[in-house]
Amino acid sequence: MPLKPLTALVLAWLAGLPMAALPSSALLSSALLSSAQAAEQMPVDLELLLAIDISGSIDADEARLQREGYARALIDKDVIKAIKGGIHGKVAIAYFDWSDSYVQNEILDWTLIHDEASARAVSQRLIDQQTRTARRTSISGAINHAIPRFGTGPFKGVRKVLDISGDGPNNDGGPIDLARDKALAAGIVINGLPIMNGKVNTWGFPVLEDLDRYFEGCVIGGPGSFVVVAEGFDTFHEAVRRKLILEIATAPAVPPAWQRLGPPVFHKAQSGYRYSKGCDIGGRQSQEFWRRRIDQ
Repeated sequence: MPLKPLTALVLAWLAGLPMAALPSSALLSSALLSSAQAAEQMPVDLELLLAIDISGSIDADEARLQREGYARALIDKDVIKAIKGGIHGKVAIAYFDWSDSYVQNEILDWTLIHDEASARAVSQRLIDQQTRTARRTSISGAINHAIPRFGTGPFKGVRKVLDISGDGPNNDGGPIDLARDKALAAGIVINGLPIMNGKVNTWGFPVLEDLDRYFEGCVIGGPGSFVVVAEGFDTFHEAVRRKLILEIATAPAVPPAWQRLGPPVFHKAQSGYRYSKGCDIGGRQSQEFWRRRIDQ
């Protein structure tokens, strides 16, 4: 129910707003309600949004292995220790699958993790959800979908991180670098988990051999952003575990404990780094692929 004008004025005065600059009662009511809603959000160390590739190059078994990889990593003792080690000792996590520019499947809405029990509950929810695959690869679509998701839940993070996994470059939807820059302008850090197992696409689509460098130059960005490479689906959970520890630990410094986690393929964002083949490489590969198919 909207606030009465007099009530709104009294609340504004109590809030310390300058009386001469007060807006109309309707606008004032809306502003006060928004402030109240923001005040009700639980503070957390991190809002972490997990965005998982289910494009045509990933079969049903691999899609399941990805999901299980995240589920296993979330209950790892070092991941839970990193969560508890934050200022607030808790993080908010959400999860969606993506493929084509118009395909984003919500799997988990913003959920609090603060101990082993809550981590196991989230892990089980991920396992219980059905996995499915689609066709094309729109990282830009995933980013554009993710941007408005931050801040919509009952939690307010000190940091906002978008975690994108994928086994190929952007080949659908808008330009990847423009979507990335839009996210960075909104205060969102993007980290990447390129899957580089050398597998030939089901459709015969070409493999990008330096996908890690593509992610570094075209996908990730923001303070402390990084790429961790998954070299196969069978060991996917280990790459996810390493990446989660880095994301949950205080950015932008890499925690010393990382040195004890094994020798990952790891790239930290380099200021001004440009991918030599161009961020539109996926679109050009797609056009050439279909041109050849038509000419056959």
